[in-house]
This record gives sequence, structure tokens and C-alpha cells, in this order.
Amino acid sequence: MISTDVVIVGAGPCGLFQVFELGLLGLKAEIIDSIRQPGGQCSELYPDKPIYDIPGIPVCTGDELTENLLKQIEPFHAGMHLGEEVTVVRPEGDGFFVETDMGKQFSAKAVVVAAGVGSFQPRALRATGIDEVNEDCIQYRVRNPEQYKGKKLAILGGGDSALDWVIELAPITAHITLVHRRDEYRAVDASVAAMRELVKAGKVTAIENAKVSELVHDKGVLKTIRIAGKDDETVEVDVDQMLVFFGLAPKLGPIAEWGLDINRKTINVDTERFETSTPGIYAIGDINHYPGKKKLILCGFHEAALAAFAIKQRLEPDKKVHVQYTTTSPVMHERLGVKADEE
Repeated sequence: MISTDVVIVGAGPCGLFQVFELGLLGLKAEIIDSIRQPGGQCSELYPDKPIYDIPGIPVCTGDELTENLLKQIEPFHAGMHLGEEVTVVRPEGDGFFVETDMGKQFSAKAVVVAAGVGSFQPRALRATGIDEVNEDCIQYRVRNPEQYKGKKLAILGGGDSALDWVIELAPITAHITLVHRRDEYRAVDASVAAMRELVKAGKVTAIENAKVSELVHDKGVLKTIRIAGKDDETVEVDVDQMLVFFGLAPKLGPIAEWGLDINRKTINVDTERFETSTPGIYAIGDINHYPGKKKLILCGFHEAALAAFAIKQRLEPDKKVHVQYTTTSPVMHERLGVKADEE
């Protein structure tokens, strides 16, 4: 059992900044996220795309923003539990019991939900026979590129992820069959051009305006895929492995079972404390809802600051929580690890 002041559900920009705001007030946090790396939507959906509306930063990528936030929270030594989904949140004593799908348990005095639009799950392939094929033959994320060495590989999709892996894996696979439902791609032009060159070189076969309709297996081992085109003609291709990149779909997931006041796929909060209908549970960022809500990262940062002050006041109700400025406060400097010669 891990004991902490606050459990933060979500390691996106707002969740990471929540660590910072809590740390300034002397509160310890543990972060849990179902994604295997911090950054939330920034890392999953647009790691290399420019962001222009972060105050004081004219432009940065999603990955750069994440890196800067991780550096900013280093003094507070937050626990980071990635690749785990929070399944249980329930009041216990003066705080909360929290448990993940990996069986990890936490005791927290407060909980902040910073889960963006929910947990991201890969959009699954739907095809005849898919339930009979071994799971290791069909994957939605590359964990070990070497496992495709010398294999006949099918890659499904037409976005950046699909084409990036076509280009990356073509040198080590026996052959790649790229299947895309359109003849236009959502990837950057350079990736499309590189894929076309691999097709010319015979390393890749691109089948467009088509979809995989059926999987043929031998005792669960994938052997052949049947690909249906717009003219209903079916092509059979022998493959050993399949990678599917149909994008990610947000789902509220277990959050819907925590007894909170849900507004469609968001959580209602007040605008003074950003507290939910359950005292001691707060929600910030895209996951919350209130009159005038705007789904912007900078708004989530503001919400994190107010939630931190509310949590501090909840945990120390007999003390007034004063605003102290990081520019001049010795207490803030001590918590940030700022040395005297840096002041």
C-alpha cells in the first residue's frame, strides 16, 4: 500500500502541472496513467505537432511540453505509475482507497482526476475469424520491432503511425502489405513519398480502397488475410503478423463507476475548488465540465492551481492557505530546491 497526500489520475500536461502546484504547497502526489509514457494526448496524438498557445512559450511540440513539465516537477519526486488503469476509487476513513488493474493499491487524502477525455484505447479491427486468432498475431502497438524480423507483415491504416512503421520495419521484414481504406493518406507528405519508394523497390505492397474482411488461421496462428476492395473483389495475402493503426478512441472507462456526477462523458465540478460531487475528489482539464468550460491546456493549468489550494485547505482546515510567490518566498525556494546563489 502506497500512502500519499494526493493520487492524480492522468499524466497529461494538466496532471503533471498538478504535481507542481501541489508540491509548492508541500503536498506529495502519485500519478497513475493507463498510457505507458507521460504526456497524455500530447504524446499519443501530436508529439511532433506544434502548440502555440502555452503562455510564455511561442511554440513547442507536444513532446517538448511534456519534457519541460517533467523537468519542472523533478523537485517534488512524484511517484509515476504508467501502463496501469485505475479501477477502484472509494472513500475510506478520512481519505480514499485507490487500486489499479495491476493490483497496486494507494491510500490518499484526496484524488484529482486529470484524465483528459478518458483512457485511450486502440480502435479494434473487425473481421471474420478475428476472435479465433492468437492475440500475439494481431497487435495495435509496436513493443519490440525485432519480433517482425524476417516476417511477412500486414500493416493496416493510413496515418502517421502506420506509415512510420512501414518505413521503419521495411528493412528487416520479409515483406510488408499495407492496407488502407482510402487512396489518400493522413500522414505527412514525406512519409507518403517514402512509402511509395518502398513500393517501387518491391519491399512493400500497398492495397488501397480496401479493408481486411477475414482472417484465416491454423490452430490460432495467423496464416492468410482476405482483403475486400470496393468492387467486392477479394485478394488473399499470406502473412505472419498484423499491426493495426486505426487510431485511438477515448473512453470514460472505470471513471463512470466511481459515483461522480457525470455530464455525458465529462465530470461536473464547481469553479471555486474544481471539486466533483464527491468531496475530496477533484477534476481538472478536459475531463471536467462547468458553465463556460473551454478545453484548452492553459485553462487546465489554471484549474490545477485552484484545485491545489482547495486540497491544501481541505487537509488543513484550521489553517489559512496563503498565496506565496515563487519569486520571493524562501519556503517556495526550499521546496523547489533553489540554491541561495540562484536567487
